[in-house]
Amino acid sequence: MNEIFQEAFSKHKQGKLTDAENLYKKILEENPDNADVWDLLGLVYYQANKFSQAEEYIKKALELNPRLYYLENLARVYLDSEKYDIASNLYADIVKHSPKYENYFNLAMSYKGAHQWEKAKEAYYKSLEINPEGYESYFNLAYLAMNDNNPQEAINCYNKALAINPEDWESMYFLSLAQMQVKDYEHGLKSFEARLCRQSAILSQEKIYPNLMKSQPLWQGEDLKDKILFTYYEAGYGDMLMLYRFMPTLTKMCKKVIIKPQKELAPLFRENSYGAEVIEIFDFEKEIYFDYHIPFLSIPYVLGCKAEDMFIHHEGYLKANPPKIKYYKEKFCQNDKFKIGIKWQGNTHYDRERVIDVKDFFPLFELPNTQFYSFQTLDGSEEIEKLKEKTNIINLGETFSNFSDTAGAIENMNLIISNDTSLVHLAGALGKQCWVLLPYIYNWRWHTDLSKCDWYDSVKIYRQKDHGDWDSVFTKVKKDLSEII
Repeated sequence: MNEIFQEAFSKHKQGKLTDAENLYKKILEENPDNADVWDLLGLVYYQANKFSQAEEYIKKALELNPRLYYLENLARVYLDSEKYDIASNLYADIVKHSPKYENYFNLAMSYKGAHQWEKAKEAYYKSLEINPEGYESYFNLAYLAMNDNNPQEAINCYNKALAINPEDWESMYFLSLAQMQVKDYEHGLKSFEARLCRQSAILSQEKIYPNLMKSQPLWQGEDLKDKILFTYYEAGYGDMLMLYRFMPTLTKMCKKVIIKPQKELAPLFRENSYGAEVIEIFDFEKEIYFDYHIPFLSIPYVLGCKAEDMFIHHEGYLKANPPKIKYYKEKFCQNDKFKIGIKWQGNTHYDRERVIDVKDFFPLFELPNTQFYSFQTLDGSEEIEKLKEKTNIINLGETFSNFSDTAGAIENMNLIISNDTSLVHLAGALGKQCWVLLPYIYNWRWHTDLSKCDWYDSVKIYRQKDHGDWDSVFTKVKKDLSEII
């Protein structure tokens, strides 16, 4: 039987979980009172993310022998299966008997998952008393500081994490966001170069243009007067729209700029090229020649932007296509009402906090002499049926094939009201009045002073007073809207 156990344990260590499972079960058929094997079998299921079975078998081990080690394993099952209240109760008891770093750290993670922020902080700091080199605790304390809208404290914590582990790119990336939120762009843009999407953007271009990308260098500030610069998209539409304000500067510096944005942005950028050549995302067969290349979001860093340098061209650096303005006016906007375009959802891959329930817009529909238009596209578009039950909303989103279309529609609106999404950046770049609705924990780009928008003169900021509190936001929006109609 000992030989079978050694084989099972060896398979387990090698990650051959099915083999280990079968052997552990064979042992238990002969010796059902072997607590260690029940625990190990539970760990096999835990490693396979089969948490209910893991819980069952580790509990069996605890019934046979109430070892603290088994209890730690069970607590970890609850933590990773997001049963945070149960996990925190277990870890609170465990640290009384085993006050080691890992247990206090897991206690903090349990409290964090349960949104018991203050208890989480206490546990992280306790873990650091035990192990001052625990950079993961500093990383999570930085998260909690951002959760308190305290980016300066987050900066302090990220710097401590990086002092311990300088190679931690995640800490460097999130440090950049905190630095930029306090408008420390001199350091923030440098830290921002650690972002993963930058490397992904470079690698994607190397696959398309392997000879050119590997033979020509990244632009690091060299004189471009007689040179061709190739720049390409990364991250989201909003980032590209916001930083397109640098295109007039860039084209004046270069013999030529070639830019490859997302295909949805290409027509709009072509209409506002400032002399740049705009190529399509899937234009593989087209030969392009350049002297330097750079991911688009790195341009402010290489230009050496500091603080207010970031906010050149506050508005009007993009113009809508006149025929499209006319199209939307004649087809959808032949009325004398106050025209309001709304959007409630953007890319939910990163941040669901920014999504607004369409029912929160209902109080606005009570205002007289208004006509609402939906600018929602893709995910979230199905929610328009709920809006139609309350108001005669016109669905413009279904007519958009690219951002040039959206720009034409925006120019016919009196006001855009939107969650934090690319529509806000497009409206701001066009100089169109826009109200952006932010969650309590908001994106770095809106900075700490929400009384004004640094990027666009025409954008006004509204923010939740507490987590999930859209009621207070829409109460203020309705009041302000009633005053200007």
